[in-house]
Amino acid sequence: MTEPANLSSTAPGNVGRSILAVFAGFLLVFVLSLGTDQVLHMLRVYPPWSQPMRDNGLNALALSYRLAYGVIGSYVMAMLAPRNPMRHVWVGAGIGFVLSCIGAVGAITMDLGPAWYPVTLAVSAWVTGWIGGKLYMRRAAGPQQGAMEVD
Repeated sequence: MTEPANLSSTAPGNVGRSILAVFAGFLLVFVLSLGTDQVLHMLRVYPPWSQPMRDNGLNALALSYRLAYGVIGSYVMAMLAPRNPMRHVWVGAGIGFVLSCIGAVGAITMDLGPAWYPVTLAVSAWVTGWIGGKLYMRRAAGPQQGAMEVD
């Protein structure tokens, strides 16, 4: 006789919590990124919102904090996931990749700055997702774990 399947991972409450986990990670990245952008615009580090940002150094600055925020957002997704934290991170990374690809096409088509920036941002969704998820998994495993394993 086989044991009944564990349906708790697909229960409505868990589906809602899963959606919330991914949404919360995205919302955090969005708020932190645009908040930092706004501060840098107000300090006149960045040109006004209505002007393209073509300077490679300024785009590298934007990429640097977006990478950090992506790791933080993925960590939050994993932390809030009701089960299978890395599955949530990969779903979030996939959604982020698709949205970033759409943004890259728009940014390149409209000539809003150097093409490398939106392309790098799209590709980095997978890397920041993996790092954020692994950092959470390492912390959740406790101090008995050694160095991070590469999957």
